[in-house]
Amino acid sequence: MDKGLIGGSTFLMVLSLLQEKDYYGYQIIKEIELRSNQVFQFKEGTLYPVLHRMESQGLVKSYKAKAETGKERKYYQITTKGKTQMADERKQWNEFTGSVQKVLGGAGYACT
Repeated sequence: MDKGLIGGSTFLMVLSLLQEKDYYGYQIIKEIELRSNQVFQFKEGTLYPVLHRMESQGLVKSYKAKAETGKERKYYQITTKGKTQMADERKQWNEFTGSVQKVLGGAGYACT
């Protein structure tokens, strides 16, 4: 998958997951991989800088807690600002993908 296509949607995917519940980094990687049928396979070295940037922008906050295994993990939680950002990005994403589909003919438009 083209990294340029993935890069533009990473914030939206991460924020959408965190809207559901708090995750630690490795869980985010595995959940995105699972839900995308292995199309998106982030490496830790790719995801953690994204999470740190999101945290510095106030979109997420982190805290340490013990996982089910008893090991202490750094969890990420979406903030109110992150929820607003996610809604804005989701709207833009829907408009973008809808427009691409129209150009490609996927919305009932025939190419002539």
